[in-house]
Amino acid sequence: MYAMKVMTRPVVTVPADATVWAAADILLGARISAAPVVDADGRMIGIVSEADLMSRPETGTVPGRSWLQRLLADESVLARDYMRSHSHHVADVMTRHVVAAEERTELKEIANLMQRHNIKRLPVLRDGKVVGIVSRANLLQGLLARELRPTEGAAQDEDVRTRVCGELDRHSWGSGVSNVVVENGVVHLWGHASSEPAKEAVRVAVENVAGVKRVTNKIVVLPVDVFPPS
Repeated sequence: MYAMKVMTRPVVTVPADATVWAAADILLGARISAAPVVDADGRMIGIVSEADLMSRPETGTVPGRSWLQRLLADESVLARDYMRSHSHHVADVMTRHVVAAEERTELKEIANLMQRHNIKRLPVLRDGKVVGIVSRANLLQGLLARELRPTEGAAQDEDVRTRVCGELDRHSWGSGVSNVVVENGVVHLWGHASSEPAKEAVRVAVENVAGVKRVTNKIVVLPVDVFPPS
């Protein structure tokens, strides 16, 4: 199974020219802990996480150094740490060296990358642009989908997934669907809905997509006041 079959889309991104306050607002608003940073052409140049924004002088959370640590630390390290904690620009505080995957990277390779680099998610790129995110949860979702039937008809499944995502994009009540996994025509849905009717409308819409054999609806209904913004 490939990354493209389990990745979450669309992807919340942060503009390269954003401030740290704008980045924090985006992460909190989307209820995510990290997001790719993209330039004006949409190409990924880094990733910004809660950890990158956690140590700030505004909140008094910049860790102090003992006199011995300051004495032994390389001047360039001290300068870099100061810039990351005090700069107002996302481009200065983001992580630049990002482990990423491509759409046809196999899930076993993604799992290996996560373990090797001790990370929880990987951006999925196409020509340098982010087209999805694969998280640990997405790997588990792929596992659940595989449990039901042996793998067959992968090409048809990709077509079905494309049609399902396209149909959901047409409806405002489908915006909370965070992931779609298709395995042998069985569609697995994850995400949130603002009401029970919205959840069922998503199911009905997907059931009417050509090639869909069955829908497993794992969407969670959240009260309107906590429903993630689209």
